[in-house]
Amino acid sequence: MEWTELLEVARGELVAEKCFRNAKLVNPLTGQIYETDFAVHRGVVIGCGSYDAMVNVDLGGAYVCPGFIEGHIHIESSMLGPERFAEAVVQWGTTTVVADPHEIANVLGHDGIEYFLKCAEAVSIVDLFFMLPSCVPASHLETSGSVLTATDLHRYLNHERVLGLGEVMNFPGVVSGDRTVWDKILLFRNTIIDGHAPLLTGKALNAYVLSGIRSDHECTTPREALEKLAKGMTLMIREGSQTRDLENLISVVNDTTWSRCMFVSDDRHPDDLLKLGHLNLQVNKAVECGLDPVRALAMVTLVPAQYFGFRDRGALVPGALADFSVSPTLTPWKVERVFKKGREVVKEGQLVERVSVMVQPPESPMALAEISAEDLALYARGKGGKPLIRVIALQKDSIITDHLVEEASVENGLVVSDPERDVLKVVVWNRYREKEKPAVGFCRGFGLKKGAIASTIAHDNHNLIAVGVDDESIASAAEAVRSCRGGLAVAERAGKVRVLPLPIAGLMSDEHVERVAEKMQELKEEAARLGALYENPFMALSFLALPVIPRLKITDKGIVDVEAFKLVSVFVDDNNQ
Repeated sequence: MEWTELLEVARGELVAEKCFRNAKLVNPLTGQIYETDFAVHRGVVIGCGSYDAMVNVDLGGAYVCPGFIEGHIHIESSMLGPERFAEAVVQWGTTTVVADPHEIANVLGHDGIEYFLKCAEAVSIVDLFFMLPSCVPASHLETSGSVLTATDLHRYLNHERVLGLGEVMNFPGVVSGDRTVWDKILLFRNTIIDGHAPLLTGKALNAYVLSGIRSDHECTTPREALEKLAKGMTLMIREGSQTRDLENLISVVNDTTWSRCMFVSDDRHPDDLLKLGHLNLQVNKAVECGLDPVRALAMVTLVPAQYFGFRDRGALVPGALADFSVSPTLTPWKVERVFKKGREVVKEGQLVERVSVMVQPPESPMALAEISAEDLALYARGKGGKPLIRVIALQKDSIITDHLVEEASVENGLVVSDPERDVLKVVVWNRYREKEKPAVGFCRGFGLKKGAIASTIAHDNHNLIAVGVDDESIASAAEAVRSCRGGLAVAERAGKVRVLPLPIAGLMSDEHVERVAEKMQELKEEAARLGALYENPFMALSFLALPVIPRLKITDKGIVDVEAFKLVSVFVDDNNQ
């Protein structure tokens, strides 16, 4: 870009490419709203004022806000490939995304990260940046598709799309000085390091912050949030599809703290992206809770820009990228038009054009042989009577589970599901290695009266997991997922199997958000017909395989007592484990 040319335009000596007229410009730097015109040349804001231009765009007195910046999200949670994800979020005013490719890295390692980086280069409607995943795998109690050490991550250290190290979930390792964790922290010490430290407080929090970690999105109470703010951390107030903390935390945002508080999503499901929105949802909800609207907008523009060191976005000032959305009202913020580098990409709330260049993803790993019901047999142990078994008990609106002990239901010497007590068999297959036997356990809380559901979205290892009333249905759902190399499925023993294929790492679809949301709704309705109690039973299922969240979980290696952080037998009286 010729800076002399931009200077000539700024001085009014050269005609600008575009001048946007009759705007109410939101300035997060001052908290003010100006009625003004502003000029754009070669995708850059020249400044406010009445400039001569080749093209004049009359905004008719509408409000204009800098493009929204997502500070922490896993694109994979949308079940959309990066290109389709960009299409979905830009319609809501998001023009920059900082993502953590933690999920795809656990499946594909370097290949997954490289795929996301290539997609970022191919997408022009949204700028995609990344924080490198710090925990691949998340623990030694599961099998992921890859292992990434500090040495493995070094190759990305100076990549222009990489901003730093993603959420460091192993906070006990940080506090205790675990060398493998600290190798990554030291490697990225001159960059940004995001945190993940739920309920950490006191001296342990001091040690965690001492490492250079400067943000946290896991706060759930004002007291926790204020302590972390007081110790120098930036507060990422999460309002996603699965976990929603905004109402609990909005009271800590005040005249002193707001500049270190931002709204993030962490996860956003396809149906929510389609119907409810993205960061605009957080902004409008915060205003409903009493926050000043310009301050709410600053928390998705200026604050994340300053935290991540973006000098060319966050406010529409001279030299910034001409990324902005247009709304007829300040409250609520209702996105009607979006401009990326001065080019209109959303008009009347709809994409002007779809992303045309699609990057070919790596093949989704699936080493499993054909699945049959015989693979799931669990023989009762003990002499006579009914053995006691461990049962994973789901909690409503939480990924924390309880550790129950129940009397097993036994038929013909086999421990089976008992839908009358809502004790259902749950099975996890290692999809990365051949000839591995599945892990079998039991859970309570799904409510299924017949049939089964299966998925390869199973945090964080993303092995194949299924839950159901009978072995035939479980095998049928799991086989449907296996045969398409990953996805979601609902099956009934003698009925039709419904499948949503997720060909990108078994996590994402290459279809548009409308189609993915439609298929997802069909699956949820079918699961509800079979008795599922959760609005999204697949999300509840996905967290049963997460062995870093209390109290009882299941991975491909077996039942995990998270509080003891060790594998245990499904049978309480089994002393072999």
